Amino acid sequence: MSGAARTSVSPRVLGNPAWAALSGAHAALAEYPAGGGRAARYPADVSPFSALADPDDPRSWADLHALVGDGEVASLAGILSPPEGWETLGAIPGVQLIDTSLRAEPAPDAVRLGPADVPEILALIELTRPGPFRARTLELGTYLGVRHRGRLVAMAGERLRPPGWTEISAVCTHPDHRNRGLATRLVRAVAADIRERGEVPFLHTAASNTNAIRLYESIGFTLRHRLFFMAVRAPGNTAAKSS
Repeated sequence: MSGAARTSVSPRVLGNPAWAALSGAHAALAEYPAGGGRAARYPADVSPFSALADPDDPRSWADLHALVGDGEVASLAGILSPPEGWETLGAIPGVQLIDTSLRAEPAPDAVRLGPADVPEILALIELTRPGPFRARTLELGTYLGVRHRGRLVAMAGERLRPPGWTEISAVCTHPDHRNRGLATRLVRAVAADIRERGEVPFLHTAASNTNAIRLYESIGFTLRHRLFFMAVRAPGNTAAKSS
């Protein structure tokens, strides 16, 4: 896909990509509160993320409260100011990068991962900690892996899919196989599939992960946005609910 075609894709949806994905490409996975449509979340075994249609609209927070329940926790991403009654349990600074000059190309040694690979995937995720990954996360998009002597040693795949864009996620390599360029090859290969659909790759990582940021910038990603990955607790008394 040419650079000229890619620049015509609007980045506005990247300001709220989880909502754009849940109300678009991932609509079949979206869970909404009864009678409300301003907040949604993925099933717990797919992704921990929830999203607000408009983080500045109290009605979106009210719908999120109805969705998660009194005193329950929601995972969100963005620049958010929870309203009174909500408790911020944690906020990890993050960055969003977009493809501006990445060389996307297939990786001949990469294999598509499927449900039978989930136990190995979860073991690699637990070892390398690239971010949340659940038993059904594969349903979000294509995931590719590299095997060495039959063992999964590196992987990357697709997560959020706002219109015109696809997030590259779960990029990780077993410690015994690092410094061989496996992560870069897989990012390029996942990006090639994304480009084939006429979409643009983007990704997120923790702001503290400076090594990853340097790698992504060196292969053609550009910092677009800073944000927070947040855990917030809804108003309500969990002790009262359980008594």
